[in-house]
Amino acid sequence: MIDALEEVILVDREDNPLGTAPKLLTHQRGDLHRAFSVLIDDGAGKMLLQKRHPGKYHSGGLWTNACCGHPRPGEDTAAAAARRLEEEMGFSCPLTPLHSLVYRADVGSGLIEHEYVHIFTGCWDGDVRPDDEEAEAHCWRPLADIQADAARNPDRFTTWFRIYLERDLPNAANVDP
Repeated sequence: MIDALEEVILVDREDNPLGTAPKLLTHQRGDLHRAFSVLIDDGAGKMLLQKRHPGKYHSGGLWTNACCGHPRPGEDTAAAAARRLEEEMGFSCPLTPLHSLVYRADVGSGLIEHEYVHIFTGCWDGDVRPDDEEAEAHCWRPLADIQADAARNPDRFTTWFRIYLERDLPNAANVDP
């Protein structure tokens, strides 16, 4: 489920654009590229998780944050995050930038995520209607339960989400945009 023609934005460690490259090739080479992740809470202490569709080109069948992706060349990163939230999870809400970080991780199948990722937060307590080609399931769980589950069963969660849980989410719990 990857568009062979889809391009991502290559960046340096300060997020300055260096050009574009095909998404799959970028992940095969481990090139640093721009990305975003969206964290959604319900305002009552629960975080929205999605279980990635098993047919995704990497990390299929794993639990992760509400949505993530890559801005298209020329697309504002915040606008891309809002677009993908609607496309993947079937709703929109105001998003607030939390911060950015760089990480590099082997995600299996010869692919490497090396991202300058912009993290956004939002609050939503309405219906969630995931695109079944993107997410096979979703749930709302307290952050402490997610962290405990990921510590016991790291192989059930995406690499990047585990990084957020360890480094970032203790400070992001119940962020009200």
